[in-house]
Amino acid sequence: MLKFTGKILSLTAAALMTTSSLAFAQSADLVAAAKAEGELTVIALPHDWCGYGAVIEGFKAKYGLKVNELNPDAGSSDEVEAIKANKDNKGPQAPDVIDVGLSYGPTAKAEGLIQPYKVSTWDTIPDSAKDAEGFWYGDYYGVLAFMVNKDLVKNAPADWADLLKDEYKNSVALAGDPRASNQAIQGVYAAGLSKGAAAGEAAGKAGLEFFKELNGKGNFVPVIGKPATLAQGQTPILINWDYNALSGRDTLNGNPPVDVVVPKSGVVAGVYVQAISAYAPHPNAAKLWMEYLYSDEGQLGWLKGYCHPIRFNDMAKNGKIPADVMAKLPPAAAYEAAAFPTLDEQKAAKEAITKGWDSVVGANVQ
Repeated sequence: MLKFTGKILSLTAAALMTTSSLAFAQSADLVAAAKAEGELTVIALPHDWCGYGAVIEGFKAKYGLKVNELNPDAGSSDEVEAIKANKDNKGPQAPDVIDVGLSYGPTAKAEGLIQPYKVSTWDTIPDSAKDAEGFWYGDYYGVLAFMVNKDLVKNAPADWADLLKDEYKNSVALAGDPRASNQAIQGVYAAGLSKGAAAGEAAGKAGLEFFKELNGKGNFVPVIGKPATLAQGQTPILINWDYNALSGRDTLNGNPPVDVVVPKSGVVAGVYVQAISAYAPHPNAAKLWMEYLYSDEGQLGWLKGYCHPIRFNDMAKNGKIPADVMAKLPPAAAYEAAAFPTLDEQKAAKEAITKGWDSVVGANVQ
């Protein structure tokens, strides 16, 4: 991590600034410009998602900026629409930054909705997880898992096919609307892969057929599931990212007891990406936010929230991850079969799922 101390910029940071016109690093000028703006507007960042509550508080404490939080439960498409709807609006409803599913980065770039910025730790972000021009960049990833209320579900499902069993009537929910939420779209996609379908459009269509069958058997609950609905018994089995399931388990603290199961097949890893709105009312605060998120401190904040930060391999190699944090992560063996869909595969699957959900599955998730 390149640290800025007082008003003296390190030679290393200065060198980075000269090699990339897009990177300010955590310079005095950037901090001052961000503080002059006084505020950062974020969207779709629930505090129990990926440790974001502590990450936001850490940023506020470090820089003294106000963080205006819009619609914590929004999906990726909602975030993009918020930029479009507020192009000419510099008020509190205009997001400065977005955190969206991987497939949304290139489309937002193509539509001119985001602007380039390369953080000072840019070189430690894998090339496969960032736009070469700096318009978007991976932040963290996880895999789809089953979060299970052990009080109500005596035998936890071990794989996707198990969800079709009669014992799971009125039990299975997605953590979002599959017509708008990346988390839900990836859940449908993972189910399709588990059926042996090829990656991309085929898996998307197979996933729709799986949920059609799940809905037809009466096992699917058309409710956006959360730890609260799981605890109340409305959605005893919740399909969500492993980091959301694990943090939800901690939040419920044994009431009820929770199992988190990584399925045996159809293990899909989802990378989320950060980007700055091309119309950001607080562009310098947005850049400082990115510097914080991609610093060692910010990356560890996500890891403490059970996400695998995008700089995980680099930080692990350099001994920057505390042993107590590593000890709380699921066993590595559960992730060995994880598939990382390419952008083209995600795009094809997303189109099939979002366009086909109503006609194939016919369950109005809300």
